[in-house]
Amino acid sequence: MNEIDKIIELEKERQSKGIELIASENFVSDAVMRAAGSVMTNKYAEGYPGRRYYGGCEFVDEVEVLAQESAKKLFNAKFVNVQPHSGSQANMAVFFSILSPGDRVLAMDLSHGGHLTHGFKLNFSGMLYDTHFYGVEKGTEVLDYEKIEDRALDIKPKLIIAGGSAYSRKIDFKRFGEIAKKVGAYLLVDMAHIAGLVATGLHENPMPYADFVTSTTHKTLRGPRGGIILTNNEDLYKKVNRSLFPGIQGGPLMHIIAAKAVCFSEALEDSFTKYQQQVLCNAKTLSDELKKRGFRIVSGGTDNHLFLVDLRDRGIKGNTAEDALYQADITVNKNSIPFDEEKPLVTSGLRIGTPAVTTRGMKESEMIKIADLADRTLSNLGSSQKILEIKKEVHNLTSRFGMYDC
Repeated sequence: MNEIDKIIELEKERQSKGIELIASENFVSDAVMRAAGSVMTNKYAEGYPGRRYYGGCEFVDEVEVLAQESAKKLFNAKFVNVQPHSGSQANMAVFFSILSPGDRVLAMDLSHGGHLTHGFKLNFSGMLYDTHFYGVEKGTEVLDYEKIEDRALDIKPKLIIAGGSAYSRKIDFKRFGEIAKKVGAYLLVDMAHIAGLVATGLHENPMPYADFVTSTTHKTLRGPRGGIILTNNEDLYKKVNRSLFPGIQGGPLMHIIAAKAVCFSEALEDSFTKYQQQVLCNAKTLSDELKKRGFRIVSGGTDNHLFLVDLRDRGIKGNTAEDALYQADITVNKNSIPFDEEKPLVTSGLRIGTPAVTTRGMKESEMIKIADLADRTLSNLGSSQKILEIKKEVHNLTSRFGMYDC
């Protein structure tokens, strides 16, 4: 076994033994993994199906068309581009297809649950465009659509972005569509986190209201790391295709597109809907159980796969909590909460999600146990012995939910 193989085996062991609660992570199926590691990785295929700049593309063309058709069916979309290497690349392609540098954008503030590519100052979206923000209300910690409309009327953006990476409540895409139409703006919905819920009808589908919809293909979709762009407008589809290739990408990753095709096919199965329903049940149960143990949950709970924990009442910083939980093999990520006064690498909160543990087969009873394990870990920050004992309990729990032959 060479050095790389050893490292991969160690990562496989880490994933198997630990409790994965990072909201953006999931475990793909064996079929998705086989496609991602297939001979498709050897093929260059610049261009689009039927219009490539290389020969020998007949089979990668078939795979890409299969991925497109499955995604169209999954999200009730007329046009789909499956080539983006990531959700960030998908968003960049949309920006470049309809905006010029200096154009005005209105998006959700990163510190309130938005995303880096929605205008953060150190990201291309914040560097190239005149970005303005909306956020949640201080009392309720949810969006106020009347105030968002007022903000849009005031700044008159060319693009409005809906969606985020740490917002635990349902988003009213129809209302966003009305606001965009009222001010004459394009509407981009970034549904990266909730795509699996949208695909199964457990969250409102943005397709009838948005000019563009982007998503990652991992997270709740449970596919490979990658992105997609969807639209119902043929002219916008042509523009975004040119923007992506040759605009910002060269050859597509055909092995990942093959894995996307497998992922979309899996998501069309009835079992995927049951899986998403369990993701929601697990998130609600885990959120409620942590509340019972004295943790404050931002906005009071969750409507989707994730929630934020406010640690200020416990006198713990987010980075400290993340490190302590990881000592017990419980993986989370520190996360800013709305109106957080701590630095981004410190934070006052944690973001917790249930897609990965649900994929392993865990249900409500396991969420109750996980809440107990997390609570005891954060109540014993100074005791390495007690955390070691909790770690053994974690391994005992995960050993009942095997994955990848571990």
